[in-house]
Amino acid sequence: MTRVEICVETPQGIAAANAAGADRIELCASLEVGGLTPSAGLMRQAARGDVATLAMIRPRSGSFIFDDDEAAVMVDDIRTARECGLKGVVLGAIRPDGNLDHDLLLHLSGHCAGMERTLHRVFDLVRDPAAELEFAIKAGFTRILTSGQRPTAPQGQECLALLHAQAAGRIAILAGSGVNAGNVGALIRATGVREVHASCRRPASSPATEGGEFGFGPMPGQTDPAAIRALINAAQSVPSQD
Repeated sequence: MTRVEICVETPQGIAAANAAGADRIELCASLEVGGLTPSAGLMRQAARGDVATLAMIRPRSGSFIFDDDEAAVMVDDIRTARECGLKGVVLGAIRPDGNLDHDLLLHLSGHCAGMERTLHRVFDLVRDPAAELEFAIKAGFTRILTSGQRPTAPQGQECLALLHAQAAGRIAILAGSGVNAGNVGALIRATGVREVHASCRRPASSPATEGGEFGFGPMPGQTDPAAIRALINAAQSVPSQD
């Protein structure tokens, strides 16, 4: 059976994922920049639900090259996720040479005992995905979130199929980016993956933020329970190839 993970950034998104029967939540702030570390309050809200939740650990937008001060913040955020009762965390870091930052990821992982760990889509930026998959396995990651080194998972399905075959059950390949009820069946059949990741969001129904001229930004998109249910139904309708 295919497991469906939904990324959310609001209390309403947490409620929608729980109501629709998602298997897992990736909890973030600021999805418009790919996701940042959520607040402690949002973590606690998610922990009160029934769906296993992993918190994104990313202290800022931009590159995934982090210095020692940022690493210290990430360690504190991992501790907060644990204290809030979350299932795990979502991590990623890269070096200027295009390889994952093994030292930092192992350091962060040392603070994650007993927690699940997802290696996030920084994986799609690495020079040698096959080698980095082996590192992720040795480092004890639970899964890799990837679009197959292309902007969307349907575009990267050839790479996803290779990664899934290489993983051979040692680590889960979580296919994400551009995944929806209309394409998930073909994606699963083409790649063999049994975990998928999506936002299932629709534009906010509220009017634009008052004071937008001050740079406060628009309302975030709304997680759509109907879209989640449709994605789950479509994903689970594909027979297992194992």
